[in-house]
Order: sequence, then structure tokens, then C-alpha cells
Amino acid sequence: MLIAVVSDTHMPRGRRRLPQSCVERLRAAEVILHAGDVMTAATLAELERLGPPVLAVHGNVDDAELRRRLPAARTLDADGARIAMVHDAGPPRGRLARLRRRFPDADAAVFGHSHLPLYEREAGFQIFNPGSPTERRRAPAHTMGLARAQAGEVVFELVALD
Repeated sequence: MLIAVVSDTHMPRGRRRLPQSCVERLRAAEVILHAGDVMTAATLAELERLGPPVLAVHGNVDDAELRRRLPAARTLDADGARIAMVHDAGPPRGRLARLRRRFPDADAAVFGHSHLPLYEREAGFQIFNPGSPTERRRAPAHTMGLARAQAGEVVFELVALD
């Protein structure tokens, strides 16, 4: 199962758009995970029109409608691998252990908020932040993620879009 992973799209804002290379990867995926800060229901609808189902959590800048529609956290099954999602995973120190405690039945946790890509693994648990495809802030590039889930295993890949 091919999964596209994004976070912190922060749209609409000015003339901001998803990079075409991001859109192509989103369309090619079997499911899209969005780890929050979509911003508006119209933007979520735009993502949903790309084709694959969109599973999202709300972030700290999402409007009231998205906060009502989207959960703060969720866990999904991806071909036997359990992937948890949350927007803000808290401070860097102790993050992996903290997410493992919060989602004890998950194999991995996806999060956003910082706009800084991150992939860590320890003792069978993984955490992944895809960064942002639209607002890199201190990150060296605009990024997103891809994940491949098969037979209870999931592997993440960070994709630089610039």
C-alpha cells in the first residue's frame, strides 16, 4: 500500500499552491495522510478531489469547521501496520518515547506542526514528520513523505520537493 504523507499545507494563503511534484505523488497514492494545519474545509475538499481517500487530523491553525470535522488524533490500519496521527507531538526531547506511550498499540506515529522533517526509529516504533510542501521555514527544502505498508510493516521515505 502506497501512502502519501503531508502536513502543514497552510492553504489558502496568498498565491500558495502545492508543488506539482507533490500533487503527482498525492494522486498516485492509495491514501493520503494529512497531519494537520490544512487551514480550511475548502482546502481539504481540494485534496479530496485528487482521488485517494484523505485521512486527516486537525492542527492548531485549522478553522472551526475543520476542528469539528477532524479528530485531534487518530489511528489507522495500513495493510496490518497501525499508524497513529497527531498534529503537535510536543517538544523534541523525549518525543519518540512520549508518542510510544500515547499510542501503545501503534507501529508508527505521524505528526506535523514544526515544519521540520524527521524520521526516527527505536525498538520497533517509528515517528515521522513529513515537513511541509508549502512552508519550509527552517527546513532546507519543501518536503512531504511517502510510506509503503505491507504485511504489518511500514517504511517511511522523506521526499524533497525542490
